[in-house]
Amino acid sequence: MNCRVKICGITNLEDAMMACNHGADALGFVFYEKSPRYVSPEMANSIVKQLPPFVTPVALFVDADSSLIESVVGANSRWMIQFHGNESESECRRYDRPYMKALRVQQGDNIVALVDQYPSATAMLLDAYKAGVPGGTGEVFDWSLIPADLSKPIVLAGGLTPENIKQAINQVAPYAVDVSGGVELSKGIKSEPRVQEFIRGAKSE
Repeated sequence: MNCRVKICGITNLEDAMMACNHGADALGFVFYEKSPRYVSPEMANSIVKQLPPFVTPVALFVDADSSLIESVVGANSRWMIQFHGNESESECRRYDRPYMKALRVQQGDNIVALVDQYPSATAMLLDAYKAGVPGGTGEVFDWSLIPADLSKPIVLAGGLTPENIKQAINQVAPYAVDVSGGVELSKGIKSEPRVQEFIRGAKSE
């Protein structure tokens, strides 16, 4: 299985190109101003214009105004959207772009029912739940909570690192994995050795 890899929290062109050179399938850009990995729409679109082909830029929003979303994705047709807040299915599909919806998993959730609320999503991103924090917690959740018969491809997130990526893929067999803090030197700045090791671990047999 060739697991796809999204490197999230990209804030500069150098890290973007480095991740692409090591085989990243997608790059995530955070448009949530409370995040230390926030990037402006102008900077992100400048980076996206220079990405090589077959790499998908993903715009991450948390209950954002439609004007902000449109200012980002309207500037380049390559954008996919990741909704990480409490957005309804109708809000997510209004932009006529492929999107994935993030779910913060905790004990007792009916994940099948939550996934089924977003029939227009191309994938569901499963992240760790932490009260008051929409994502980027750096924490692993209990992967055994993930049902085997979900109707959408799964993007696994939450506390993934080069050290645990093989275990995660062996246990969950996700369509893709998403990492940010686990491959950083500091918040928003990536470590090339860790990016390389993570992608190698995700894509090796």
